[in-house]
Amino acid sequence: MSGINYGRVLLGGLAAGVVANICDTIIGMFIMADDMQRMSQRLGLDQRTVNGASTMTTWIIVDFIYATVMVWTYAVAIPRLGEGPKTAITVGLVIYGVVTAVLLGFQTMGIFTIDSFIKNSILSLVTAVLVSWTGAKVYRD
Repeated sequence: MSGINYGRVLLGGLAAGVVANICDTIIGMFIMADDMQRMSQRLGLDQRTVNGASTMTTWIIVDFIYATVMVWTYAVAIPRLGEGPKTAITVGLVIYGVVTAVLLGFQTMGIFTIDSFIKNSILSLVTAVLVSWTGAKVYRD
């Protein structure tokens, strides 16, 4: 059993981060745009801040961190679960589950409406599988 190839974790994180950012751009700008607008208005958020460069930059960085953590988790899982798409999808589902559980807590506080939460959760599931699969395709021990 070899150690984790951190160079490939970073490379896989970059590739998977690009996928995460593409998915999130499509989701945020097109599929969930109306929901996000309603949520921002309901919460009294400043639209210039919500749609500003600083916020976008933060989310781009978050997606790359998310993707890199997913690839690192895949690398850690390989000795127990084996290499390949089944392990990648398992890792994606685990991380998706943790993030979704946290967001469920925010939903119960009223930050998200239940319909927006469900819609975004389904879209995020697709994103998580694509991100984990992409990262796993790049990663090698």
